[in-house]
Amino acid sequence: MVIKKDSDTKPIKLEDDNLSDVQKRVLIGPDDGSNNIVMRRFTVAPGGFTPHHTHDFEHVVRIENGKGVVIQDSGKEVTVTKGDSLFINNNEKHQFRNPYDKPLEFLCIILNQGID
Repeated sequence: MVIKKDSDTKPIKLEDDNLSDVQKRVLIGPDDGSNNIVMRRFTVAPGGFTPHHTHDFEHVVRIENGKGVVIQDSGKEVTVTKGDSLFINNNEKHQFRNPYDKPLEFLCIILNQGID
């Protein structure tokens, strides 16, 4: 069994032209012996956003702190807040935005496909 605190993990600032002010921590992953799943924590700073993107895999998201806006595949914008859980299907376009004044933090759990 592996038990870790968020503070045991190193924040990784994501840098790309299609995102802004996003960092990621791999909470549990291959380095911990997890062969099948990866659990990550993303923090989107006020004014920040993830890319409007798709993946070839499904994933689940749990909003842990703050609130933000999710842009769905259809372009519809939905406000999400602490305690909300999302299922995002494979190849479903999505984006997280934080137009608010406090950080948006969410867990994202995916299958281990060699992706942190």
